Amino acid sequence: MLSLTCPSVDLSQGGCLRLRRARPLWRSRSARSIGARCIVSTAQDVDVRSGGVATSMKPAVSSSGSIQVSSLLEVVSGDIKRLNENLKALIGAENPVLVSAAEQIFGAGGKRLRPALVFLVSRATAQIAGLKELTIQHQRLAEIIEMIHTASLIHDDVIDDSGIRRGKETVHQIYGTRVAVLAGDFMFAQSSWYLANLENIEVIKDFASGEIKQASSLFNCDATLEDYLLKSYYKTASLVAASSKSASIFSRVDTSIGERMYEFGKNLGLSFQVVDDILDFTQSTEQLGKPACSDLSKGILTAPVIFALEKEPTLREFINSEFSEDGSFDTAIELIHQSGGLSRAQELAKQKAEMAIECLECLPESEFRNSLEGIVNYNLQRID
Repeated sequence: MLSLTCPSVDLSQGGCLRLRRARPLWRSRSARSIGARCIVSTAQDVDVRSGGVATSMKPAVSSSGSIQVSSLLEVVSGDIKRLNENLKALIGAENPVLVSAAEQIFGAGGKRLRPALVFLVSRATAQIAGLKELTIQHQRLAEIIEMIHTASLIHDDVIDDSGIRRGKETVHQIYGTRVAVLAGDFMFAQSSWYLANLENIEVIKDFASGEIKQASSLFNCDATLEDYLLKSYYKTASLVAASSKSASIFSRVDTSIGERMYEFGKNLGLSFQVVDDILDFTQSTEQLGKPACSDLSKGILTAPVIFALEKEPTLREFINSEFSEDGSFDTAIELIHQSGGLSRAQELAKQKAEMAIECLECLPESEFRNSLEGIVNYNLQRID
């Protein structure tokens, strides 16, 4: 049976747990030409293209030098359009309330990065195998991944009692907790059924593991960086890693390439999580589309906090008291900023990004590989 999970996860590989000063990405061997690769090729090619149709590509880098995600994903725009059309059919229409709840979050924006990554890896590896077009398994995998991600967001908002998501009211805020939980369960059940048809059902358990690990370590000042990375792997990176590997398997390429795609997805997923955790302290509620500093207020200790605890013993006292004293929460945030916790977390995110890009060296040069590298660098751009 094709497994979406890895039996052993070594998060310390490559010095992940022993922090070293990360080399700038543009100095790494695999990324010397990243500036060029961030610009999507304008070559016309109908083989293994988005929907098999050649399109005129827009630059992935704006005149200001910032990476444009929409341009990075243009090479799979046809795949994403088909995915959006198929999602409603996959959900079904038997229960209008559940469908309406699902559409609330599907329609709340988002870049569809996870299924886009599936399509990009699928097309990059399909080129190696000489496939002219993606298989139905590739397409269904991307749809399932988006359903699982959406279901997890609905449940996350219930667990975190979040009132907004991407600037809109959350499902449980509109329909109530019971309907939100049922909507998430419904989407997990639907995705599980389709996963079973792909002989691929084990990925679901990783989300539960991540949530349990997080819930069992609230306000725990003894949590280590290794604990944080493992929790982040189960909760976030495992889906990206497993789907990247599965996409290559459906392309029927060598298993060594599949393992590299797994490592690419794992490190990209961890980098994204670290960047999200940094932004939680540096952006406003309006910018985030959800309450700022919400993780810390709930006792969820992320990379910036773990690093700050090494320098600020007073921070430990505030967290242990669960911010019971007036003003202690605001003071704790100030200590995190002053301690260098955010800059150390930024180095960790860059380190993971560098490792992700190095994993792409097994792929031939193509606009799909360019976009995969561009997504890695777009993520880091969010904290520049």
